[in-house]
Amino acid sequence: MSKVISAADAVELIQDGDVIAISGYGTNGVPEKLLAGLEERFTETGAPGDLTLMFAGGIGDGKERGLNRLGHEGLLKRVIGGHYGLIPKIEKLAVDNRIEAYNFPEGVITNLYRNIAAGKSGVLSHVGLETFVDPRLEGGKVNAAAEEDLVELLQLNGGDVLYFRADPINIAFIRGTTAGPDGNISLEREALSLENLALAMAAHNSGGIVICQVERIAQLNSIDPRHVRIPGFMVDCVVLAEPEFHMQNYAEHYNPALSGEIRVPLESLPPMDLDEKKVVVRRAAMELTPRAIVNLGVGLASSVGNIAAEEKISDRIMLTVDPGVYGGVPLDGYGFGASLNFTASIDHASQFDFIDGGGLDIACLGFAECDGAGNVNASRFASRVSGCGGFINISQNSKKVVFVGTFTSGGLAARIEDGELRIETEGKYRKFVDAVGQVTFAGACAGRERRTVLYVTERCVFQLREDGLELTEVAPGVDLRTQILDLLPFKPIVFDPKPMAAALFQPAVMGLRERMSDIGIEDRIDYTPQTNTLFLDFAGMRVQTADDLVRIKDAVEAVLEPIGKRVNAIVNYDSFWVNPDIADAYLDLVRHVEESYYFKVSRYTTSGFMRIKLSRGLEDRQVTSDVAHSYVDAARSLSDD
Repeated sequence: MSKVISAADAVELIQDGDVIAISGYGTNGVPEKLLAGLEERFTETGAPGDLTLMFAGGIGDGKERGLNRLGHEGLLKRVIGGHYGLIPKIEKLAVDNRIEAYNFPEGVITNLYRNIAAGKSGVLSHVGLETFVDPRLEGGKVNAAAEEDLVELLQLNGGDVLYFRADPINIAFIRGTTAGPDGNISLEREALSLENLALAMAAHNSGGIVICQVERIAQLNSIDPRHVRIPGFMVDCVVLAEPEFHMQNYAEHYNPALSGEIRVPLESLPPMDLDEKKVVVRRAAMELTPRAIVNLGVGLASSVGNIAAEEKISDRIMLTVDPGVYGGVPLDGYGFGASLNFTASIDHASQFDFIDGGGLDIACLGFAECDGAGNVNASRFASRVSGCGGFINISQNSKKVVFVGTFTSGGLAARIEDGELRIETEGKYRKFVDAVGQVTFAGACAGRERRTVLYVTERCVFQLREDGLELTEVAPGVDLRTQILDLLPFKPIVFDPKPMAAALFQPAVMGLRERMSDIGIEDRIDYTPQTNTLFLDFAGMRVQTADDLVRIKDAVEAVLEPIGKRVNAIVNYDSFWVNPDIADAYLDLVRHVEESYYFKVSRYTTSGFMRIKLSRGLEDRQVTSDVAHSYVDAARSLSDD
């Protein structure tokens, strides 16, 4: 029997009180026909009612489409979502206390689907600790109607962990490209594979119903089995959608470069105009290092990909976005989540396994509010609830985080003239505040872990220290006192901020490809007199020549010689690379520095391959050879010795 039925018949299967979960990301991969059918049934009959809605990525156009079709009072009782920014109709129900609304990290929700499929009771995760998701703060509750506690704080192996409860899923709306009459589903014209498989398994194993929207029906057994991404036995119903209800994303019906069918010349991408926003994303792009895996967030942060293409460094890094695509140039606007010319794609939940486990080298994310402790709010502003999406997963677990945004917003007017930034009119809203309205990123936690965190604006750059924000750079043409310090409600750490790079304010390309070859050793050394500790941040450094070795030696000795005593040292070797031709000479230099200047030293890298190579090389030279996995482990090792 064929599983192909009409949308009207499919949505008739939904009962009052069901838990319904929807696949999709932004405007990509949205099962629009199914959502339209459910809305039509409810508006005509008032049924079904009191549904619990689950979704990971925000699914909508900010107006009428996507999950906005479900924004009717009475249709929904509870919503557990990752991002509300594109669904103002549901957001309004939440703000007006008409539904029980919860906001959980995107990666937690995708992993809930998998754990529901596996018959587990929930998800244990460190993601969300010390943010609004933590029950010691808000427990992920969006409004007063959300009375039930869905997140618990537990103690496990001597540390804190969050437990997110999993409930069975009655209905799953998923989407594919082609279906056989038996329900086998392929995704060949989709830009993203998303959580379709995990969600189908979760509903199937919950005893629920899986309804898949497709754009075409194939003859039985005619789909290449290697291309079947969702086996037919997991799919109960297939609904064929008209083209207007099955757009690849809301920006275009189908772009073969987004599904991997073709590759397009990146030279066709227009360069950004030189304005204050381009200054911000250019400065963020200066933090990119060779071979780094870089996640780009929505909004201004996504434009870092355009700068990478403009500077011709896309082949030197690996850009990714949280739905699971790697390589190429991530789109912005309606297409955000997909990438032109991507080189690999994995499913949504697997991507967050990689993110949560610390796989990202760098993350570029937007911020709306920041306080003096380095806390960031990117999820709630007065009566607006945008939600965290994957922000918490990404910012909490990336080795380096670069927050991007203008210093003020709401009418900021600036121009670039003669290589300087001129602020003509300040924005109405100040992004640097005394206390953020909601904690989406916990600065204190990142500070304890000694992670590199930058806050980049058009006029200045801050860096997170354990005791707060340090002002490190000021744009040429900007007055430090009147245009920065007087506008801050807190006192940042100020030593001797340097000028932001002149190339940021010039129309020509910055030459990032050449800059990537510079080891930049002078900016990688930090000595703290209070603890007598030297921190060497060699993350992403590429040591290529004997001259590089000389620069490293001279720079380190220039800091250590004046101290006049031995120091404790911690060295970060994440994504470090040394030319094999000079690897022995580099290790000899390491031995020289340790024997001459160190009292104790601890080194770390998340790369198992690098740990083994570095440890063996140091052991051969009879110096400290233990290499830890993280800064926390390295610091603990240093204190335990």
